[in-house]
Amino acid sequence: MSAHPLSPSARVSAVAANANAPVGIFDSGLGGLSVLRAVRAELPDETILYVADSLYAPYGDRDDDFIADRTLTIGQWLMQQGAKALVVACNTATAQSIAMAREALPIPLVGVEPGIKPAALQSKTRVAGVLATQVTLRSARFQDLLARYAADCRFLCQPGHDLVQAVERCDVGSAELRALLRGYLEPMLDAGADTLVLGCTHYPFLNAAIRDIVGDRLTLIDTSVAIARQLGRVLDQHGLRAQPDEALTVAPRFCSTGDGSHQQQLAASLLLIEAAVEHVAIPSRRTANLSSRAAVGRAILS
Repeated sequence: MSAHPLSPSARVSAVAANANAPVGIFDSGLGGLSVLRAVRAELPDETILYVADSLYAPYGDRDDDFIADRTLTIGQWLMQQGAKALVVACNTATAQSIAMAREALPIPLVGVEPGIKPAALQSKTRVAGVLATQVTLRSARFQDLLARYAADCRFLCQPGHDLVQAVERCDVGSAELRALLRGYLEPMLDAGADTLVLGCTHYPFLNAAIRDIVGDRLTLIDTSVAIARQLGRVLDQHGLRAQPDEALTVAPRFCSTGDGSHQQQLAASLLLIEAAVEHVAIPSRRTANLSSRAAVGRAILS
């Protein structure tokens, strides 16, 4: 897989011809639907193509090369589908791969990152919790955020083990989920935290369950609205914002590398969007290796 970086002018000319093309939104699974919700509210005239790489979720359990491989391959696939801009709506993929993707893809990219800066500005106790995947927490990008904004604020960083998997199966409120969340959140409260950074786009779907546990003791920091506003600025910068068309109301196009049933359920229940989910195959270097090993395993068993 090779990529040829383009000059800024070439990048603009490559996409500026079609402002009515869709915005591509990509996540390891269903979490990016929280970003899609914010984009639809902030930019109602934009059409959206959403891809969930659910066959390989969660990325938080994957190595860095796998995440980079999937991020670039899905970005290229979205371009082939006509996307004019790409939102990497996954904290793990952004933290690990967005710099590489920006060099390789000739369309504007917007990433996501945990809200360390707003948490540092808002916390009155100067103690804040962070829920994120292990890959995000160990990334250089996240460590740089802490170095820049956490000088006088203590951040309690907690890997959200099994939370992504819960959202992926549409579990946003079971007794088991609440027990898991309680184990993560109560130590933060005991340590004096008054703010919680939701460092994964899956986690806003757990807001109700979190509120049941912490009440009003924690201010929740969800950066999805800020991401949508940044996307608007980027589209304006490149002359790519869609023009209003009262006669045109296009529902998002939903795609999944998995079976899509949970994606359809979550979109209907939490976003009030009734839409089919297309199954798409997006092979890449690392998943080809996985498929080869699986085929060998099946041959041995047979």
